[in-house]
Amino acid sequence: MTGPLRAAADTGRPGAPLSRPPGPERTVHRLRRPAGFLLRRPGLVLSVLLLALVLLSAFFPGLFTAQDPLSAVPRERLRGPGAGHPFGTDQLGRDLFSRVVHGSAPSLRAGLLAVAVGLVIGSALGLLAGYLGGWADAVSMRIADVLLSIPNLLLSLAVVTALGFGTVKVAIAVGVTSVASFARIMRSEVLRVRAAVYVEAARSCGVRWFTVLWRHVLPNAAGPVLVYATVDFGAVVLQVSSLSFLGYGAAPPAPEWGALVSGGRDYLATAWWLTTLPGLTIAATVLAVHRVARALDGEGRQTR
Repeated sequence: MTGPLRAAADTGRPGAPLSRPPGPERTVHRLRRPAGFLLRRPGLVLSVLLLALVLLSAFFPGLFTAQDPLSAVPRERLRGPGAGHPFGTDQLGRDLFSRVVHGSAPSLRAGLLAVAVGLVIGSALGLLAGYLGGWADAVSMRIADVLLSIPNLLLSLAVVTALGFGTVKVAIAVGVTSVASFARIMRSEVLRVRAAVYVEAARSCGVRWFTVLWRHVLPNAAGPVLVYATVDFGAVVLQVSSLSFLGYGAAPPAPEWGALVSGGRDYLATAWWLTTLPGLTIAATVLAVHRVARALDGEGRQTR
């Protein structure tokens, strides 16, 4: 008894292949697959590490610096980057690195709040517009068209002027500018999912419309919207920093990324680090978010 007959006899099933227990070679092969994936995407790995450091600095700034971001030492004013001050000092003698580290918390909180505002309001509008259709679809999409016709920065300036100054109000103003984009993406996905067989079957069985919407339509339409929320987070951080740069954010001397760039613009000729290093921090964070979002978008397209 040889070949396939012996394999079938050993397993008790006709034609069944001869199975081998997992050994060291198979374990090494499994470990090589994620390692090869990471080695082929060094930019993605660097982006994830950078975002992890930014998040850690936002929640645990003491891990990176022990200096007080508000403590001024006049004799050390406008010191260049060095061992004692990695990012140098500002015009009042405050450590710039500690201010950048502590400024990550309000900047990221404002970005998350802005994305949440746009995601919740925009997704609700798009969900109802795509599923109900008719006048609900027409009214929601005309509102979205009006919002999209106004530049984001101009619209956020108008909203924050009406609400007043402050980090939370800046976040709400920025979130309003992204409502239309979330609504359009959710509407297009709902229109796709609404025509699926399982949705038609649920409706034909007499299931209530909001139950179909909550259990069947929303879970299957939320994927691209969440990916766009990740992409939008980078643009939102940049927009929040822009409004903070213009003076609409937290009141001085609270550290905030955009305010730090604005505070050093009068010293560009003598202290380049005051604007360059906080600006590079903002740019690196935004680029890292976009790189991670692009990877998530690619994975999502492969699974659909």
